[in-house]
Amino acid sequence: MDLKQKIGYVKPYFKPYYGILFTDLLCAGLTTVSEIVLPMILRHITNLGTQDLSLITYNVITKSAILFLVIKIVEVIASYYMTSIGHIMGASIERDMRRAVYSHLQTLSASFYNDTKVGQIMSRITNDLFDITEFAHHCPEEYFIGALKFVATFFILASINLPLTLVLYAMVPIMALAANGFRQRMLRAQRNQRAHMGDLNATIEDSLAGIRVTKSFANEEMEEKRFNKENDKFLFIKKDFYRSMAGFNTITKVFDGIMYLIVIIGGGYFMMAGKILPGDMVAYIMYVTTMLTTVRRIIDFTETFQKGMTGIERFQEIMATQSEIKEIENPKILENVKGEIVFDHAYFSYENGKETVLEDFNLKIQPGENIALVGPSGAGKTTICNLIPRFYDLDAGSITIDGQNIRELTLESLRNHIGMVQQDVYLFSANIMENIRYGKPDATEEEVIEAAKLANAYNFIINLEDGFKTYVGEKGVKLSGGQKQRISIARVFLKNPPILILDEATSALDNESEAIIQKSLEKLTQGRTTITIAHRLSTVENADKILVMTKEDGIIEEGNHKELMEKEGFYYKLYTKGIDLVDAFEE
Repeated sequence: MDLKQKIGYVKPYFKPYYGILFTDLLCAGLTTVSEIVLPMILRHITNLGTQDLSLITYNVITKSAILFLVIKIVEVIASYYMTSIGHIMGASIERDMRRAVYSHLQTLSASFYNDTKVGQIMSRITNDLFDITEFAHHCPEEYFIGALKFVATFFILASINLPLTLVLYAMVPIMALAANGFRQRMLRAQRNQRAHMGDLNATIEDSLAGIRVTKSFANEEMEEKRFNKENDKFLFIKKDFYRSMAGFNTITKVFDGIMYLIVIIGGGYFMMAGKILPGDMVAYIMYVTTMLTTVRRIIDFTETFQKGMTGIERFQEIMATQSEIKEIENPKILENVKGEIVFDHAYFSYENGKETVLEDFNLKIQPGENIALVGPSGAGKTTICNLIPRFYDLDAGSITIDGQNIRELTLESLRNHIGMVQQDVYLFSANIMENIRYGKPDATEEEVIEAAKLANAYNFIINLEDGFKTYVGEKGVKLSGGQKQRISIARVFLKNPPILILDEATSALDNESEAIIQKSLEKLTQGRTTITIAHRLSTVENADKILVMTKEDGIIEEGNHKELMEKEGFYYKLYTKGIDLVDAFEE
């Protein structure tokens, strides 16, 4: 995007704050007037004194002092507004943009998160938005003040001595051209810096999240080397930025000196010729200083400006990312679900056809039927379960629930009727009550407690120091694997959906806990459609239908436990070995 497009992209976020922005710019104008008036007062008094000291009376001094005092009071009030309300406006815009990007992130598909580092996402919703905030507040203000001072000082300086003023202002575009190369390098370095900040955050996040693995393998030194590599690379990028900024500032200081030299030589000559009065010379130098200070301030703001531009680019980039999972126009709401699920000639692959998982796959699950999927990794068991709630979409074919194509349903109504307990349990950084209630946000405490009892979690919860108010730590780190799994099962009990997906839901439990939970799950699955991914025979035996799958051939056997045993086929051979199905496949 070019500059105009970038400004246009963030303009809608300014719209609710136009009133504040206008007042902020008005205050900026008042502070500028205050700065411009002081040299005029000094010029007037100095010129009077050089003409005749008797012209400087108490009345003149008093009026000048009162005028300056009034203007200064106005400046102080205006500065307070700019510093407080102006910054609050910027923070409000940051909040609105963060809300927008976070809301957009909720709509993105699972494939986006498979391919994007969490650290990169965090960088975009924190660092990038902060840079945009600084830009949002300071950019209109700084450029408005700069333009006002630049124009005002030109007319005042021109009124004092036009030839000298024209020479000075002719230097400004030359200075801008000379510094432009460094400005472009700063922009490129800033882009690289922001991109690598995300990589650095991702490295830190990944390392700290796996700190227990690191310690178990005594690989602290290896992690430090990995971090130092990214950290040093970040320094290298910043060095490039600061070298560019140093060159940029050096150019401006050189032209700064040239302009003062012109004032000394030209001003001295015009004073000798009687074309500039001493008071005019004092005012002239002060206004030249104001003009150069303005130029330097704009230059200093260049870093903030470049960061803001980079932030807008990265913000636009993530907002432009579209989810592969989209609702059709006017989708239907899934209601009164019985639970019939049909895969009809389904094809699915990851990474645009690079990894085919399902090929002409057909499956019909009757309402209330409990089926089990067993087989080696890569056979498509988890993929089947992820396709039903539309975490991914089929490449071809269809999936229907009660005869309705899931692509024609609202995602919310579809997923509200599906409960999932996954192998990798995720608990939020909250207490146990809040984690279970996630299955039904408006549930009462009594409902949460009942769900915990059904999931065989109640006894261990009440024995904790704070009971249901116990903080589970980040990702549930304070609980054991079995405890976390039971809390996740309690969520599903609380949600009470007509369709259940159990992805090795009891894999982290000991045999005693699994036996108790299996009884609870049997109660829950009555009258509900249930899909169970399992490798323990205790889970498989109670299923209405067992599908034995392989990656190469899809479904190779199906039937209930009794039927498969009577066939004395592949399932029979696995069962008689008395080992887990997954282990058998791996052998």
